[in-house]
Amino acid sequence: MRVSVFAILLFLGTGASNAWSLDAEQWFLDGNKLSSEGQFEEAAKAYQKSIDQNPLAPVAHYNLGIAYKNLRQLDKATKSLEKAIELAPTNLDIRLTLGNVYNLQERWKDAIGQLNIVVHRQQNDAQAHGNLGWAYYNYKDGPPFKQMVILNLSKAVELFEQKNQLKAAESTRKILEEAKLKFGYQTATP
Repeated sequence: MRVSVFAILLFLGTGASNAWSLDAEQWFLDGNKLSSEGQFEEAAKAYQKSIDQNPLAPVAHYNLGIAYKNLRQLDKATKSLEKAIELAPTNLDIRLTLGNVYNLQERWKDAIGQLNIVVHRQQNDAQAHGNLGWAYYNYKDGPPFKQMVILNLSKAVELFEQKNQLKAAESTRKILEEAKLKFGYQTATP
């Protein structure tokens, strides 16, 4: 009797500890599954548990930042993405996402800094060109970067069209036309 109670306790203890002691990779995978299901709050919790166990994994910080971005918790997204860049400074996906979050926060100068790195290292990234053009268009702390706005938005339209992303091309073209009018590169058509 004593042995069977011990065996049951051992079994229950082992099962319970496995349920409560997922490793960093499993928490990360759980976060990915939850994110793919649109459960960003739960995904953020899973990514944080992964980071708690392995704080040096840049992809966990990156995915946590994306989850926070989807929750519109932009300050938390920024913090997570900045940590991811600290851990993986050459990762252009992280820089692109951080630049996009900076745009959402209207931190135009910071967005320009991140997005410039992306477009200079990955010249055919339509999203990076479009978001860089948008950041330059809205930047007010210095002279207007008229040519940089037009150049990046034009490149984004071209690249979106090449990739058959017609909705993205059209919405970027609207901003481009607005910028051209604003900066005197064309006159309004009646």
